[in-house]
Amino acid sequence: MIEVDVTEDAFLGGSLRLLQLRSGHRAGHDAMMLAAATAARAGDRVVDFGAGVGPAGLALARRVSGIDLVLVEIDADLADLARRNAASNGLAADVMVLDIEASADAFAAAGLAADSVDVVLMNPPFNDSGRHRVSPDRARGIAHVATATTLANWVHAARRILKSRGVLTLIWRADGIADVLTTLNHGFGSLEILPVHGDVKRPANRILIRAAKDGRAPTQIHPALMLNDESGVPNKWVQEILAGKGSLPLANR
Repeated sequence: MIEVDVTEDAFLGGSLRLLQLRSGHRAGHDAMMLAAATAARAGDRVVDFGAGVGPAGLALARRVSGIDLVLVEIDADLADLARRNAASNGLAADVMVLDIEASADAFAAAGLAADSVDVVLMNPPFNDSGRHRVSPDRARGIAHVATATTLANWVHAARRILKSRGVLTLIWRADGIADVLTTLNHGFGSLEILPVHGDVKRPANRILIRAAKDGRAPTQIHPALMLNDESGVPNKWVQEILAGKGSLPLANR
């Protein structure tokens, strides 16, 4: 394993401390909001796709004790940091080095057979390489930039391993909502959508979506989540959630 330059950073009000690369993709609000929006119960098998150093999955494990957590990451260095982070925080997690776009046989060989998982959460690369300059940092580029098939392939992999009525929770660019809805139309239903605004005067920049495999309930759109108020002051409720003191409406079951 190549030695990498890392920092140790506090999340969830200091109850979760993570080693992460000093340069490259670094965890932030997106990962914490994804964890706070994910519904899980003790005993659920939960898989975090593209887990990186583990922020979303480990934050969820901190909130919901007793889950059977699997962190899936393509980059071996990041996967090694995820293992170290799980151990240092006293959280059980099985960390797999695996390409999300690998075959069903590769998933099964890794222990992720079809129809075997209760919950999948994911923060896929979602920047369009045609509209955003690709970072020269390889890890950052992999984490941020999507190909034309990234979303469809990740959702397909989630659908394959989820049990019927199993739940997928994901975060995506708000301006890409049409692509997400089209993709989820194949095998998912019972959608719940939470728009996220950084500025109350501007359109949403993120969406959090919960979807159930084989779900049939009508789609619900929740009241928008405002990260800051009209004066630019951080929303106190959001700050409490980011400090690990609550969850978002999509996490209700």
